[in-house]
Amino acid sequence: MKQPMRWIGRIMISIAGLVLLCAGLIVVDGLTDDIRRSDVAVVLGSKVNSNGTPSPRLQARLGRALELYKGGWTSHILVSGGTGIEGVPEGTAMKRWLISKGVPETAIIVDDQGVDTRATARNTSVLMHAHNLHSVIIVSQYFHISRTKLAFSQEGLTGVGSAHPDYFEARDLYSLAREVPGYAGYLLHR
Repeated sequence: MKQPMRWIGRIMISIAGLVLLCAGLIVVDGLTDDIRRSDVAVVLGSKVNSNGTPSPRLQARLGRALELYKGGWTSHILVSGGTGIEGVPEGTAMKRWLISKGVPETAIIVDDQGVDTRATARNTSVLMHAHNLHSVIIVSQYFHISRTKLAFSQEGLTGVGSAHPDYFEARDLYSLAREVPGYAGYLLHR
């Protein structure tokens, strides 16, 4: 009876070690910005408040994209998200925020159908072709960068740069734990 329990224990420790290794790689990748001149910065959506304003997390993403735009790293910003329980389309709310910060409406592309990372990648590919854009920087939280780059690659968008905002909260631990199986799921199921 002791021998099978030892094997089960070893297997569980090995699995836990693998998960921690994967989480560590996701963190390193996400915290290592790959900023390059690109046609468009894609901001992935997050919660919008019921009054139509972006949540602090989403404002941090938008602020990072704004820095890239004002710094001349990108000429367009594509905002992508769905509509949460608040009833406000994320892309539309993000566009309003960017306009309020001085970004011309002509430099903003809205995707209100980016209900998840895969949809954002798919929609970005279509919108980039429609607007004759060829290079992209994704902007999201550090723990979300790896899976987003994978999804973009699976949609034929290669050489994707990335940038994360300096916004951290306790919830990131939960989000990081979700990203390990999330990444594996995207890797296995296109």
